[in-house]
Amino acid sequence: MSSIKCKQNGEHDFVFVGVAYLTKELDEFELAKTEARAVTGVLASHPNSTDVHISSLSLTFHGQELLADTSLELNSGRRYGLIGLNGTGKSMLLSAIGHREIPIPEHIDIYHLTREMAPSEKTALQCVMEVDEQRIMLEKEAERLAHEDSECEKLMELYERLEELDADKAEVRASRILHGLGFTAAMQQKKLKDFSGGWRMRVALARALFIKPFMLLLDEPTNHLDLDACVWLEEELSSFKRILVLISHSQDFLNGVCTNIIHLHQRKLKYYTVRTFEELEENQMKRFNWEQDQITHMKVHETPCGRTFSLHRINSSENLEFGIDLDTRVALVGPNGAGKSTLLKLLMGELLPTDGMIRKHSHVKIGRYHQHLTEQLELDLSPLEYMLKCFPDIKEKEEMRKIIGRYGLTGKQQVSPIRNLSDGQKCRVCFAWLASQNPHMLFLDEPTNHLDIETIDALGDAINEFDGGMMLVSHDFRLIQQVAQEIWVCENQTITKWKRDILAYKEHLKSKIEKQTHDI
Repeated sequence: MSSIKCKQNGEHDFVFVGVAYLTKELDEFELAKTEARAVTGVLASHPNSTDVHISSLSLTFHGQELLADTSLELNSGRRYGLIGLNGTGKSMLLSAIGHREIPIPEHIDIYHLTREMAPSEKTALQCVMEVDEQRIMLEKEAERLAHEDSECEKLMELYERLEELDADKAEVRASRILHGLGFTAAMQQKKLKDFSGGWRMRVALARALFIKPFMLLLDEPTNHLDLDACVWLEEELSSFKRILVLISHSQDFLNGVCTNIIHLHQRKLKYYTVRTFEELEENQMKRFNWEQDQITHMKVHETPCGRTFSLHRINSSENLEFGIDLDTRVALVGPNGAGKSTLLKLLMGELLPTDGMIRKHSHVKIGRYHQHLTEQLELDLSPLEYMLKCFPDIKEKEEMRKIIGRYGLTGKQQVSPIRNLSDGQKCRVCFAWLASQNPHMLFLDEPTNHLDIETIDALGDAINEFDGGMMLVSHDFRLIQQVAQEIWVCENQTITKWKRDILAYKEHLKSKIEKQTHDI
């Protein structure tokens, strides 16, 4: 628990003291970001209202203005998708709300999911169900409101939430949420210290869904999920009844969950219903396609001839036999742990098969993108310095600037330390590095994490224009639909070809989830 003070400007000057309920104390990095951030704004809604309206909102970070004199409008019962280009300040805004640097009334509790649960001796189920702090807070707030206004709409909400946290119902509900996020009954009883960071992030997400705060803030919650869990989460969040603010770069996921879109553009917050925003996107896409039709593309790309890979029996239980070549455009789908990333590592030669063999063309050059590639960047170097170091044959800085600029990093971003870039901008450095290797085949393992929607669309276009082969692991249904010609399902220690498209596979997952829910 931490208290954060926020002084407002103008004739409504006052000091706002809020309470932020966090999964654990701010680490040194988060504290440094908080200290470098300045936020001003005025509460424009009634202090006891279930809606939150902030006027004259401005936000700066290290002196850079990210929001300027705009309005934040969050209404009860609405689910907002917060979108905008990488580096414009989406995560920064969410963090400022979560830390109550914006004057949000104390009776509106906030859960900002920022990190995985810390390793401990507690089981996953115990961690989700530990809500004593929230229950005490809700009881105190209900008592306060009952004295002020016994018919207040917020009071009814509090009573409803206290009932949801009732001990008699808690275990069943917590178990259902964990099951939906991929935890078997045995995994729910497993100690948290025995889980990887990705699975502990799922526990944190399950806890957020279990608590059902009045304001839930989620920053790219699908990053650690497989397609099955993404579909379940989409269904779960689509019925969230309070205030949800969601950053996601999966347009398919946003369309399935959100009622409204907040577009952070040119330091202002612009509001749309989902339908209106879809119509704007459709019109922009029509114009883009028309412009592309006017351009003639000619590309010369040297590639080795013939089949690039053939693979026979990874082990005696999967009994696989298949080949991939420069015409291959396949998406690997299936639950986490089924072996999708392992298969890519086998093809790369990072792992050896326990049985059978992998035959690879001697001259093929493979470019592999994976979720941890940004961790290999040298954070003290700028993107320009890093790329010049990686590719010493390119001597001229201006030539390298043009190369990096193609991936959306321009001007000051190219010469700033990589550590100061947003996660999405770091990913763009990785794509510039990957493309500069001129690979014949691309292995892409969750390439959309941290990318904005516009960049994901550009990635889809680039993949479609790429002359070589491509294998994709992604939880983004829209990207898969854009680029994959085949769908391979990796499940139950084997791989089978899905005979229909990815949207049919999504409907298949929905049906499976409904059946499992009914059985429970």
